[in-house]
This record gives sequence, structure tokens and C-alpha cells, in this order.
Amino acid sequence: MDIKQSIIIGSDHAAFQLKEKIRTFIGSFGISVEDAGTFSEASVSYVDYARKVAGAVSSRRFSRGILLCGTGIGMSIAANRFPDVRATLCSDVLSARMSRQHNDSNILVLGGRMVGDVQAFEIVRTWIETPFEGGRHLERIRSIETITRS
Repeated sequence: MDIKQSIIIGSDHAAFQLKEKIRTFIGSFGISVEDAGTFSEASVSYVDYARKVAGAVSSRRFSRGILLCGTGIGMSIAANRFPDVRATLCSDVLSARMSRQHNDSNILVLGGRMVGDVQAFEIVRTWIETPFEGGRHLERIRSIETITRS
């Protein structure tokens, strides 16, 4: 990875261990990672961490974020409530690639109980390295944004 950027990452207790591994994995490529928590396996509400990460992306403090919970479903629902957030739950490399190429995903969501470490690393790598294609996809994204603003 030669992309120089910073990413904010957060998880609940169910995905804490995978978050820690992904944070280290991303950092090994020279990408700055801000850890929004949680910082242990003690039970917490995923909503609090979705709010921190999606809020930071929505306000443009970060251009991208990663969220993890047990299945990724709750994080996806919560994160997508924020303006200009396109959080995509990905469980394979193809969905990660397409989420970037066609949807300009700015938050990757993973289920800590759904994907293993090696698979998660490949999903993250693909999501970070894949550019947005623009073109006809840009108009669709603009249409989505009008839904959240109406």
C-alpha cells in the first residue's frame, strides 16, 4: 500500500481483538490510524463507536473509517444515519472492491464473528487500495445524498 492517508477505526467488545489486529495491519503500511475504541472486551454499545467514527467521517475530519462489531449489521445501520457516510458491510474481497469502485464507500464495516483475520486483512487492503471510478456512479451517489437531505 502506498496510500498516505489517515483512517479512524472503532469497534465494540465483540470485535475488539480483530480491531486491534487490523489497526496494527494498517499501521504497518505507514497509514496513520486513530483508534476511537473500545479498548477492551468489556461489554459496550456499538452505537457509541459508530457515532465516533461516522461522526468523524461525516464532518470530514477523516476521509475514511473502519467499524467492527459482531456481525457488522448494527454498525452499518448506525453509521449510515450520518450525512455523507457510505458505510458498507463487506465479508469478501469482491464486495470491498465494488463498494469502493461503484459506491465510493468511506466506511468499511466488518463482522468480527463473521470473517477471520487473514480474510479481514485482504478485505481491508482491497478497500483501501481501490479507487472510486466516478462517472455514472457519481450521479447515483449524488442521488443518494439527496435522500438524506430531504
